[in-house]
Amino acid sequence: FEVHTQHGSSHTCCVVLNSTHSILLWKYFGEKIGLYFAWLGVYTQLLIPASIVGIIVFCYGVATVDSDVPSLEMCDERLNFTMCPLCDGACDFWQLSTACGTARASHLFDNPATVFFAIFMSLWAVLFLEHWKRRQISLSFSWDLTGIEEDEFGLTFSAVFGVIIYRITVSALMAMSPDPDTKSNVRVTVTATAVIINLVVILILDEIYGAVALWLTELEIPKTETHFEERLILKAFLLKFMNAYAPIFYVAFFKGRFAGRPGSYVYVFNHYRMEECAPGGCLIELCIQLSIIMLGKQLIQNNIFEIGIPKLKKLVRALKDKGTAEKEMEEERPPKQWNLDYALAPFDGLTPEYMEMIIQFGFVSLFVASFPLAPLFALLNNIIEIRLDAKKFVTELRRPVAVRAKDIGIWYNILSGMGKFSVIINAFVISFTSDFIPRLVYQYMFSQTGTMHGFIDHTLSYFNVSNFKPGTAPQNLEQGSITVCRYKDYREPPWSPDAYTFSKQYWCVLAARLAFVILFQNLVMFLSLIVAWGIPDVPKTIVEQFKREKKLLVDVFLREEKEKFQLIQSLFSKNASHQPSPHEEHPECSCFMCLRSFM
Repeated sequence: FEVHTQHGSSHTCCVVLNSTHSILLWKYFGEKIGLYFAWLGVYTQLLIPASIVGIIVFCYGVATVDSDVPSLEMCDERLNFTMCPLCDGACDFWQLSTACGTARASHLFDNPATVFFAIFMSLWAVLFLEHWKRRQISLSFSWDLTGIEEDEFGLTFSAVFGVIIYRITVSALMAMSPDPDTKSNVRVTVTATAVIINLVVILILDEIYGAVALWLTELEIPKTETHFEERLILKAFLLKFMNAYAPIFYVAFFKGRFAGRPGSYVYVFNHYRMEECAPGGCLIELCIQLSIIMLGKQLIQNNIFEIGIPKLKKLVRALKDKGTAEKEMEEERPPKQWNLDYALAPFDGLTPEYMEMIIQFGFVSLFVASFPLAPLFALLNNIIEIRLDAKKFVTELRRPVAVRAKDIGIWYNILSGMGKFSVIINAFVISFTSDFIPRLVYQYMFSQTGTMHGFIDHTLSYFNVSNFKPGTAPQNLEQGSITVCRYKDYREPPWSPDAYTFSKQYWCVLAARLAFVILFQNLVMFLSLIVAWGIPDVPKTIVEQFKREKKLLVDVFLREEKEKFQLIQSLFSKNASHQPSPHEEHPECSCFMCLRSFM
């Protein structure tokens, strides 16, 4: 069964998405690898409806961007919102209308449809897990795995902080540029370059964390291979989870939260002013961060590295074995198939394959409210990923030892935990990162017309430029006629007795945000429980087959017991028909001898 050929590779790559060929993978690679490809196929298939809904949500944002009142107000130069400087001393006042592009881009992802999509994706995660449970039980029944016992054989946060310092420094330098185009593109440029730096750091630390997880697991000296694998997976997942998501968590929940206000900013090392979100909010920056890291990680690490590194190792081994190959050619001996197979790279386990898909599942589920196109990009990647994995297993790696496994192990628990965690994360993203709640509060509590007109002015506070600390005011302040500037926050104006303290609007918005988080979590969890309860874990056909098998077993057992009983009766009848013997005085001995002869 020579699969390590170009023909076998091409055939497998083309049909691996078809569930009817999972039996071929099971027969050749064993249950453990067969379950991996089956799980990957189910995950990829269920990404199709999620991608379609995500595209619809994105198209809704595109279709309504020209009618979005807050975006129109930010782009209206007639309103003349003069904003406070972005940095101390060197930066000047600027007009809010210059952030028009950012505001319009934010609406593509920050609109009412994203709330529906977040709820949909939370339920989608439950459907995915329930569907996989049913599929797994079907495969276990088909592959005769029911009831088997598996054989047993006796630096992130500092990197994020460094990128924050980079963002603050570059933002200040670009804001001081005399070029107006440079000033207007400060946020987009800094965000994009910082994310690329984050991506490089993530790729490097991923390799380091894999070695650290292995070292920590070896220190524990687990007793069995399964315990070793589970502990290694858990440690590697936690380290790589922090590595991949720490920059995203910073933008989503920390950036701009502790920046302070004009006249009382928060500084790092007494020099670097904490960065703030764009006027349109941090959601567009979160979207950029998520898209670049997700696409870059999938393209570079999951695809290029996955094929490039095995080919490079194969080339190195071929160069080492060049002398032996030339000697065989001189002797006119064709290379043996087992020699060709041995020259392939050794199989290192399924942990890297599962890990990259689990991290991708996090991108799809945890922050989907900020990037509705994430399922689409994941689907396109997985279509390629399945074929690359098939090609790698068939042509680039030695045939692994077949291992029996009744399920995907600890990976299911990780998926289930991430699905529940995604509900909390999406609730906080919608509530605290987007402007969804502030818009609702303004429209139904503070708007005199019940519309969104005046929302931008409502979210901007006033600052008296005379209250700047020495050395922090713009250099041309004395020559200008500006007396107040605006900044995004809910604070009392300088002419109020409680100047610069949080206003009534701030507390109303905060209460609404917290209430939304509680309501969203309970609603989605309740719907998830209904979905999980409504979908049986075992398919009806499998239940019927289980009942049929059980009935057959009972019938066979009763038939055997009946035959035994008839045999015993016949032996007793034969013994009774014999003439009296000395044993008749002791009938219990006669019975004992009868049973002994039967046994």
